[in-house]
Amino acid sequence: MHDNTLLPDAFLSHIAAIMPAHLSMAEFVASCRRPLRRSIRVNTLKIAVADFQARMAEKGWTLAPVPWCETGFWLTRADDTVPLGNTAEHLLGLFYIQEASSMLPVTALFAAAGVSEAELLLDAAAAPGSKSTQISALMGNRGMLVANEFSSSRVKVLAANVQRCGVSNIGLSHFDAKVFGQWLPETFDAILLDAPCSGEGTVRKDEDAFRNWSLASIGEIAQVQRTLLESAFHALKPGGVIVYSTCTLSHEENQDICRFMVERFGDALCFESLGDLFPGAEQACTQEGYLHVWPQIYDSEGFFVARLRKRHSVTNPMFKPGRLGKFPFTPMAERDAASLRDALIRDYGIAPEGALFVRDDEIWLFPLPFAPRLMNKIRLDRIGLKLAQTHKKGYRLTHEWALAQGHLASKGWVELDSDQAREFMMGRDLHPAGESGQGEVILRYQGYALGLGKWVGSRIKNALPRDLVRDTNLFES
Repeated sequence: MHDNTLLPDAFLSHIAAIMPAHLSMAEFVASCRRPLRRSIRVNTLKIAVADFQARMAEKGWTLAPVPWCETGFWLTRADDTVPLGNTAEHLLGLFYIQEASSMLPVTALFAAAGVSEAELLLDAAAAPGSKSTQISALMGNRGMLVANEFSSSRVKVLAANVQRCGVSNIGLSHFDAKVFGQWLPETFDAILLDAPCSGEGTVRKDEDAFRNWSLASIGEIAQVQRTLLESAFHALKPGGVIVYSTCTLSHEENQDICRFMVERFGDALCFESLGDLFPGAEQACTQEGYLHVWPQIYDSEGFFVARLRKRHSVTNPMFKPGRLGKFPFTPMAERDAASLRDALIRDYGIAPEGALFVRDDEIWLFPLPFAPRLMNKIRLDRIGLKLAQTHKKGYRLTHEWALAQGHLASKGWVELDSDQAREFMMGRDLHPAGESGQGEVILRYQGYALGLGKWVGSRIKNALPRDLVRDTNLFES
């Protein structure tokens, strides 16, 4: 129990005024002081849910389905000695540690008509990457997702999670999300805006979530939320949908933001009810059709989710083309691209899908819809995945390519046992008994890629990026 969880009297009075009559304040307070159930989401870009369940049952994991996400589970482990983030399956990118309520917005987005076939999506506030990787998994790495994050300190975490999960259809950008309505009017087929908020719903994992809480700060945040949602609406194509979500409880950041949109745009939009999104959704559904998840309803974090559809175009006073500078990538020469593709097929049995571009000595694999719809319209920090780096004797494949596609290789790989896998993750070279080879090799553990190495006689030189080296308790037996 988190008996010391800070719940200010002003906050409790504020909540009591908006708590639905059928819910209990006593249960709300008790829920806020109860630790969260651990939950994870299976990464279907790498493994099917049934295969993951079978694999983890052998390790004593009990997985209880999250009713609103087919790939989400509440988790109980028989052995907790290895931190969840240090398990082999996490390092391999087979699952993402994600709070169950935060899986709701993406489920709501893809339940909307037309989104499953969409080519170009936007996650306007993407870090740390839980929802971006969930979107990419539902897209099957097809099409393109622009994952934007304004906070520079969080961009690196977002990029690391994208790489670990083998995502190859994302373009990462680093802007205040209000620019999308200015620079890219009516561009995206669907948009997720998981808006910055006061975080009232996160108190179960952060005992100090209310340390700086005040009604004045909520008003300031709500102004930002209105600006971001209005910008997203202008960036959305007619007929497309936006899911607006927060991990907070106050109406000022939730229902009132939706009301602002109706007052601002009238019949140019409509909100679609989420009351039948999953069995039991009606318990959290408001009169307007939004999901207002109080922590005691599903024993989860507090959350708010609303889905709107853009019926027709509107005048866009935000439009203001941005200064993008010179696009730093150029298409790879067809002859060089063909040679690289042939080499990957020859050495690993993999034919990369996408468009090959170069920047200085880097070779990138871009998602196919990028060129016609976004090129020279917005600057992206990275697009797709960095496939290789050239040098005077050829090229060197990247760690992120191995994580994304190494499990698909039909050759050019070495299977490690658990001891060797630990050695590799600790940055050490490997000495497989009785084996030798030449050139780069994919290093796999239980069928999935941990990274790359390079044969030097009978030794495999470790090529794990230094910032990923872990000298700690790794893997379960």
